[in-house]
Amino acid sequence: MGTSEGWPAPRPAGAVNGRVTVPGSKSISNRALILAALADGPSTLSGLLAARDTALMRAALVAMGVGISEHDGLVTVTPGSLKGPAQVDCGLAGTVMRFVPPVAALADGIISFDGDPYARERPMNVILGALRTLGVEIDDHGTGRMPYAVNGSGAVRGGEVTLDASGSSQFVSALLLAGARYDLGVDLRHDGKPVPSQPHLDMSVAMLRERGVTVDDSEPNRWIVAPGPIRALDTVIEPDLSNAAPFLAAAVVTGGSVTVTGWPTATTQPGGQLPELLSRFGAEVSLADGELTVRGTGRIAAVDLDLSEVGELSPVLAAIAVLADGPSYFRGIAHLRNHETDRLAALETEFNALGGDVAQTPDGLEFRPKPLHGGLFGTYHDHRMAHAAAVVGLAVDGIEIENIGTTAKTLPEFPELWSALAG
Repeated sequence: MGTSEGWPAPRPAGAVNGRVTVPGSKSISNRALILAALADGPSTLSGLLAARDTALMRAALVAMGVGISEHDGLVTVTPGSLKGPAQVDCGLAGTVMRFVPPVAALADGIISFDGDPYARERPMNVILGALRTLGVEIDDHGTGRMPYAVNGSGAVRGGEVTLDASGSSQFVSALLLAGARYDLGVDLRHDGKPVPSQPHLDMSVAMLRERGVTVDDSEPNRWIVAPGPIRALDTVIEPDLSNAAPFLAAAVVTGGSVTVTGWPTATTQPGGQLPELLSRFGAEVSLADGELTVRGTGRIAAVDLDLSEVGELSPVLAAIAVLADGPSYFRGIAHLRNHETDRLAALETEFNALGGDVAQTPDGLEFRPKPLHGGLFGTYHDHRMAHAAAVVGLAVDGIEIENIGTTAKTLPEFPELWSALAG
């Protein structure tokens, strides 16, 4: 839980009303950086997120020889010959710790990986084992965890590989994003329980196809990436719809109205499912002229949700569910136990410390209505736990958020944006 004092969550006197513009998508930003670094020429990225996770990705690519420059908010990525020795700091960014090793395998030299203390606990053996199968030499001292080193020879054989990606769709995306640059491409099969977060896989495949890469995903649990160039492509990054979740939730929880600007008409982001999910809680949702507006109705309905595709939305949705008028159930999110923290245990612990009645199930959470009281809400270095605390703080006096700075992972402006909306 950390210190005894936290950031006082704003508690508005009445309904919250406002307009919010959220910065670029972390998921699209880091995929765009990887693909630009492997492309056949320079690319310009506009709307690229400026946050810890994207800063770590940029630093990792620059360390391996990629040119990245910024002018007037436009980021230009110039591919270079990838080479070591280089050090990669993954922080606590899943996209860096999963997406960069398959790129580092294309470098000539040793690329060393490490990260935050909790990152060293996250299992990496699925991706490291797959890379070994594809002909990559890796030294992890037999731990399957960080720190480890990828000993690149400047090329990767590639070919067929089978892995269990039930723990994270990022294991699949990581190999797809770099696979076109492997001599034989990659023919990837998943063997295990269903892969979570299908929208993120759709995002990776769509971004590859936009850049001229041939991807065959017609067979379930199999992805074939043909070898060939990745075309340079100037890219406009969509707003991060998952980071819009707490702001839209504020309307539901307070009976107010919140509009998020720049909402895409079609998207592969998991946050694209927020309109449907929030309407299940009883909100009125409308999308017009690129603006999504959510209006609370004064009632928060109980829900039974399968969140297997959109697990990252679970913490904020949980903050709504603990305030609902009946028992709610979240299903399909056992994989959240391996996110930035064990999110299921963290949500259960922190809501119950405020007087709630939340229990873990084998693949999710169940919520029973109970009056909540104030207290310090632990965030476990997890930005989405901080978002959840802020949402509950709209309806409960005296909520303090431990380490609000953890929101810098994907949205450094969160405290200011939140105070402007709710304060």
